[in-house]
Amino acid sequence: MLRTALIALALVLSAAAAARADAPPAQIPAGEYVLDPRRASLVVRVPLFGGLSRYALRFGRLSGAFAYDPADTAAANVSITADPRAIEAGDAQFSRLVISQFEPERYPAIRFTATGVMVKPGGRGRLPGQLYLHGVTRPLTLDLKLEAVRGDRVRFSGSGRVRRSQFGMSASRPFAGDVVDLLFDVEFARR
Repeated sequence: MLRTALIALALVLSAAAAARADAPPAQIPAGEYVLDPRRASLVVRVPLFGGLSRYALRFGRLSGAFAYDPADTAAANVSITADPRAIEAGDAQFSRLVISQFEPERYPAIRFTATGVMVKPGGRGRLPGQLYLHGVTRPLTLDLKLEAVRGDRVRFSGSGRVRRSQFGMSASRPFAGDVVDLLFDVEFARR
């Protein structure tokens, strides 16, 4: 679940770093951007009972930044951080249970960092990076799509998939599945 949140964060930041769907990457203004937490969403979908249903977890506190130069998109820097203590599961008691599995006292942050954005015409692309979750860092590539660009703001959405077991998170199995989906929708503002 934690991994899924980190992946979603990474997707959000990667979307901001990528080019917008209706304009080539060269038309995104160069500069330093910061994640707007009021316009950022990271949801982790966990399969339950062998995939018979899915449960959605929302990360309530996200932060991030990216540096972008349209002349060198391969050098774009992206970082997204999720606070595992701010997971919303729809029920206070269940939220506490989910949060405890992330061990936030030992691992107070989930981070995705990337250098370089690969975007095709039409705004679809991929963001290769590193996900730090539960004390483990592993490569992760996120799929993204640019949704809009307004002035000095960039908005993206995307997804990714993480195996909890690769990050040492196997609690609640087999009740909760190992492979979790990340869904993100974020907006960045130029500083």
